[in-house]
Amino acid sequence: MADIIQLLPDHVANQIAAGEVVQRPASVVKELMENAIDADANQVKLIIKEAGKTLIQVIDNGKGMSPTDARLSFERHATSKIRAAEDLFSLHTKGFRGEALASIAAIAHVELKTRQREEELGTQITIEGSEVTAQEVVVTPEGTSVAVKHLFFNIPARRNFLKSNTVELRHIIDEFQRVALAHPDIAFMMYHNGSETFNLPASNYRQRVVNIFGGKTNEKLVPVNEVTEVLKISGFVGKPEFAKKNRNEQFFFVNDRFIKSAYLNHAINSAFEGLIKDGAHPSYFLNLEVDPKTIDINIHPTKTEIKFDDEHTLYAIIRSSVKHSLGQFNIAPVLDFDLDTNLDTPYDYKDKKASTPTIEVDRNFNPFAEEMSTSRQSSSSSSSSSSSSSSSFGGGSFATTSYKKDTGASWESLYVGLESKGTRDEEDFSEVEFESEETTEPLFQDHEVGATQNTYQVHNKYIVSTIKSGMLVIDQHRAHQRILYENLLKSMTVREAVSQQLLFPLELHFSSNEIPILESLKEDLEFTGFVFSQFSEDLVEITGVPVNVPESEVSIILEQLISDVEQEVPDSSFSATDLLAKSIAKSLAIKTGQSLTKLEQEHMVNSLFACKEPSVSPTNRPTFITMSVDDLDKKFM
Repeated sequence: MADIIQLLPDHVANQIAAGEVVQRPASVVKELMENAIDADANQVKLIIKEAGKTLIQVIDNGKGMSPTDARLSFERHATSKIRAAEDLFSLHTKGFRGEALASIAAIAHVELKTRQREEELGTQITIEGSEVTAQEVVVTPEGTSVAVKHLFFNIPARRNFLKSNTVELRHIIDEFQRVALAHPDIAFMMYHNGSETFNLPASNYRQRVVNIFGGKTNEKLVPVNEVTEVLKISGFVGKPEFAKKNRNEQFFFVNDRFIKSAYLNHAINSAFEGLIKDGAHPSYFLNLEVDPKTIDINIHPTKTEIKFDDEHTLYAIIRSSVKHSLGQFNIAPVLDFDLDTNLDTPYDYKDKKASTPTIEVDRNFNPFAEEMSTSRQSSSSSSSSSSSSSSSFGGGSFATTSYKKDTGASWESLYVGLESKGTRDEEDFSEVEFESEETTEPLFQDHEVGATQNTYQVHNKYIVSTIKSGMLVIDQHRAHQRILYENLLKSMTVREAVSQQLLFPLELHFSSNEIPILESLKEDLEFTGFVFSQFSEDLVEITGVPVNVPESEVSIILEQLISDVEQEVPDSSFSATDLLAKSIAKSLAIKTGQSLTKLEQEHMVNSLFACKEPSVSPTNRPTFITMSVDDLDKKFM
């Protein structure tokens, strides 16, 4: 029998490796930016076109490469980062496998320009699908420029699996932010379709966080600093009241490398236990420094997962450090019944000496001067009244003393305007009006409901209604989502939504990458009833909201909407209007645990079955189930 095992050609092996390393345009951005940092660059520029599908270019001012190194960098397993297997356990660089450039060149058109500092001329290499088409000497600035064009041009199936430009750009921004946060001492710039998205100058870590996520972030940060023999922690956590619905502001860096760790994330959540609501996620930007020998980075192609030698110790240290910071800055409550808050000494004053207080005294002040003058006036008035009393009562010893305040009114003034009891008519009480009780508007409009229909609410979650064949059990949250979804969709389609004007404009702060998403949805949001008066770098001003939307819910609705658009829920095949209606309906729908009156229950049942698709929610989940009498009978057999 003939041999059937054979070696794969290099270009096929590179394409297979590219499937692990390059999953989307954001993967290329990560690899190229990390190479720029390893080249000791202090300025990195990222240029994107069409969310990376057309062009991804990274320009740095690092040390560059020689012509031989430039050509060799596109070979598989060629790297300058390690020499022996032992180096894998003391890594201080980003890339070390030597697969990134080779994998990228296998599925795209790559143009590399590089020049070393001491050289006058540089090298340009052009590669198309792992095949070098040109190598020549060029005039180029110091450093390296890598341009990746037409990603997945030779693998159309992979290109078709890419999401919309909005989603792919979101992933690119995520990778850009992760690299920029890990290296605040390096200046980063990003341009998308010719417009500047980020311009981050070299700064400290706090300023880098503020530059990326907006100026309002500064007041949300609580510093965390802890040094132990095992771990050194530095960075910030967000205050509990600013916890978000999504995880966009959660960053762990181990030795300046972004990682994902559900185990360490649980340590943060446990530190915030009892301080944030269910479903909210705390923000954190934490740098962890550990001995490189105690971690294994080489367990995942994207190097975002790390294996620690002693995770339990790290868990305990991180949890206690975050708790200590929240307590130190009076964020977390302290259970101490004997503690007097007036005696608390701030940590900043622990090394300062107490200053001696100074007391100023008015030496000319005489507290008896006024009393002496008052007693003289009283004695004179007393003698005059005594003489008059003696004359009236025939020389008796009875005397009266009068005390009078100059500023106070006489006691007779208390009775001015009062009528005697006999002059008041009893008929006056016939015109007394009683104040009516305060009435609150019901959740739903009043509609006449047939008396034969009976509804019951079970555990403030389900509505049970009787039907001829048995009974109907309705999920009130999903049913309300369906009702609101169809109403919103109708308003946006007809474009006749009703808006209620706010007495004072509502100002909401968002990060610089969330503002463009809201701007792209502005027109559709206005058709639902929102009125926007201002858009700036990190501020949105709203002067009108839909009629059924309370002002306190506006920020929650917009945050949920941004999260849905970023994650492209449910799918790219749906229109923006449909996505918007789904997101708003999900935010406004009544939640589990809300009690409904009989009228509201019956109105929800009638409104649900007036919908075009009453059986499923906007996310295609069942809104109700039916149980026949036969099904109930079987339960008792």
